Amino acid sequence: MLRQVCCSGFQPFRQRLLPWLQSTVLSRSHRVQSSAIRHVRSWSNIPFITVPLSRTHGKSFAHRSELKHAKRIVVKLGSAVVTRGDECGLALGRLASIVEQVSVLQNQGREMMLVTSGAVAFGKQRLRHEILLSQSVRQALHSGQNQLKEMAIPVLEARACAAAGQSGLMALYEAMFTQYSICAAQILVTNLDFHDEQKRRNLNGTLHELLRMNIVPIVNTNDAVVPPAEPNSDLQGVNVISVKDNDSLAARLAVEMKTDLLIVLSDVEGLFDSPPGSDDAKLIDIFYPGDQQSVTFGTKSRVGMGGMEAKVKAALWALQGGTSVVIANGTHPKVSGHVITDIVEGKKVGTFFSEVKPAGPTVEQQGEMARSGGRMLATLEPEQRAEIIHHLADLLTDQREEILLANKKDLEEAEGKDQVTGRRLAAPLLKRLSLSTSKLNSLAIGLRQIAASSQDSVGRVLRRTRIAKNLELEQVTVPIGVLLVIFESRPDCLPQVAALAIASGNGLLLKGGKEATHSNRILHLLAQEALSIHGVKEAIQLVNTREEVEDLCRLDKMIDLIIPRGSSQLVRDIQKAAKGIPVMGHSEGICHMYVDSEASVDKVTRLVRDSKCEYPAACNALETLLIHRDLLRTPLFDQIIDMLRVEQVKIHAGPKFASYLTFSPSEVKSLRTEYGDLELCIEVVDSVQEAIDHIHKYGSSHTDVIVTENEKTAEFFLQHVDSACVFWNASTRFSDGYRFGLGAEVGISTSRIHARGPVGLEGLLTTKWLLRGQDHVVSDFSEHGSLKYLHENLPVPQRNTN
Repeated sequence: MLRQVCCSGFQPFRQRLLPWLQSTVLSRSHRVQSSAIRHVRSWSNIPFITVPLSRTHGKSFAHRSELKHAKRIVVKLGSAVVTRGDECGLALGRLASIVEQVSVLQNQGREMMLVTSGAVAFGKQRLRHEILLSQSVRQALHSGQNQLKEMAIPVLEARACAAAGQSGLMALYEAMFTQYSICAAQILVTNLDFHDEQKRRNLNGTLHELLRMNIVPIVNTNDAVVPPAEPNSDLQGVNVISVKDNDSLAARLAVEMKTDLLIVLSDVEGLFDSPPGSDDAKLIDIFYPGDQQSVTFGTKSRVGMGGMEAKVKAALWALQGGTSVVIANGTHPKVSGHVITDIVEGKKVGTFFSEVKPAGPTVEQQGEMARSGGRMLATLEPEQRAEIIHHLADLLTDQREEILLANKKDLEEAEGKDQVTGRRLAAPLLKRLSLSTSKLNSLAIGLRQIAASSQDSVGRVLRRTRIAKNLELEQVTVPIGVLLVIFESRPDCLPQVAALAIASGNGLLLKGGKEATHSNRILHLLAQEALSIHGVKEAIQLVNTREEVEDLCRLDKMIDLIIPRGSSQLVRDIQKAAKGIPVMGHSEGICHMYVDSEASVDKVTRLVRDSKCEYPAACNALETLLIHRDLLRTPLFDQIIDMLRVEQVKIHAGPKFASYLTFSPSEVKSLRTEYGDLELCIEVVDSVQEAIDHIHKYGSSHTDVIVTENEKTAEFFLQHVDSACVFWNASTRFSDGYRFGLGAEVGISTSRIHARGPVGLEGLLTTKWLLRGQDHVVSDFSEHGSLKYLHENLPVPQRNTN
């Protein structure tokens, strides 16, 4: 079934709705004038979307990525989600966001059902209001004055609160869903309704008819009359579950209605292996039947009938009945506004219940293995780390045939159409994907350079200071920790990055593009084979699960640095998705070359050709050529244009350049463009200062070049251009770790902290301080203490440069 809808943003809706709810729904009369708001529609600027939804119910989804195919969905709202922190009244803003998300999914053609708590809390608020009002009236009559004394609120019986709150709760939901032209219907059930076959059939028929009419059923236990739960009656096989709380009700309803997905929202992020808040508690990403023994359950939530143990039992029962389940946090202000839609989109939110265990370790387990393996790697002797890298270099040449065979398979698959997108891989990406004998030989040479330069990288003393007598301080280099390197279409990146991680003693998580699956697999196996000679095989992990890049960027407790290698769009997406993890890289490679009025005719065409045409897809390729105005209509200018025409480079004229021409090439759409192809922007400037100003305004601080024979002008340019790499009479393509003599690079950074430019071994190290004393205490250095600070600089051991 295909349905197109236009969706709404969450925040504007809440801003309009909350004042109205507070003044109308929560008034004493408690009558919702829904007709007064029926004309208000909340549609946003989200474009029309088309969602194919068809699935035969039977088995639950095996992977999160399949959840986007869920047609029928039950959302269970726990008491902690629906109620305020004071447990008296509803969390209106949170409910508005949830209703908005449910409406978005409903309008996509899905069939949504809600199982909601909240009647007791809403009723408690109403009854307290009534009691306070009644007491204040009596007190005023009795005392003859309006001054109120402190009044004690009696303990309110839950069933009475439920009876008082059901109508108000439903009126609230009706008002909210009306904003999206969606009708809602209330159904109250008890455990007996599921045990009576006729009532079960009636309930089933009612729900199906409501869904057929595009109505959202809102289901709740009838807490006004519900009897206490029977002891030991829970989960008696696949066909029996005691409905003693809304968790079990949601599970029972999901199985009865053959639901694809059950979303259980609570006040915790999901299921933890021990009570949330304890020191060692870890969120479980995927929970499998039989894993209950590995979990220690804590107490139940502040409100509601069931705790996490009840939720897990209900979830496993629903899973056994063919319904996928996710338990997630519906109260966190940063995620509650999109938690439901994120889950349906397959994002890594909460705990996903699955019956299919992956063949290999989870990405969390891989992160732990990389952490422990990296620490072991860092303790090896420098000669041992160098030996590992040398062995990897040898394997690249010894296993050349197997590597090229795997790469050939990737190329053949990439040249065909992608089964999901229906598109072929772009030509520049195909070129990056390709491996050859010469590439492998160059890789091996680069790896041996890294091995040679790594002899004293880890543990090198940078500074020594004598703080006081027998109190000496050292600053030494240490690994950063665990690196996550995400790369696309570049299998040659894998051994380069692996060698740099080994040399610097860092653990490494690698996430390659699917287009290089076969090449990456064999190269990773070779890296682990090399690591095995000193027992640190697990230090480098290749992520082969269906992990989305955005989900990997959230693993802030496992990853210390993210390094993207790929398109500018990939880098921007990662910088946006990374939460609390630094990202090293550049989002764009807009490289400039300024041809000065005193440039050499012989040098210019060679430099421009090499910078633009040698490898136009590279991030260090020339994108904008700045030409001094005096060079226009000169032989030098004509030679540049003729060369570009021969090389079939498409020229885009900048605004000033276009003004000098009668018939100009296509005018550039933006001066801040990375073409990544045989295209080039040409612009005219009046001086070296204007060229610098242009670079600072439109460049990306990557690599910029001046071509001139005037040394003074060149030095002015070198000192004043604020980019990671600034060259004089040299191609932009020299901006590369291998060409700089770093052996290889993990990328080029344009950030202004830590590493900048091509990042090699040094950029993957940080420092720590070592202080060696003999019973020194700070109080000895006080005004009346016996010791004085010396702060003497001590000689540092000379670095081995051989």
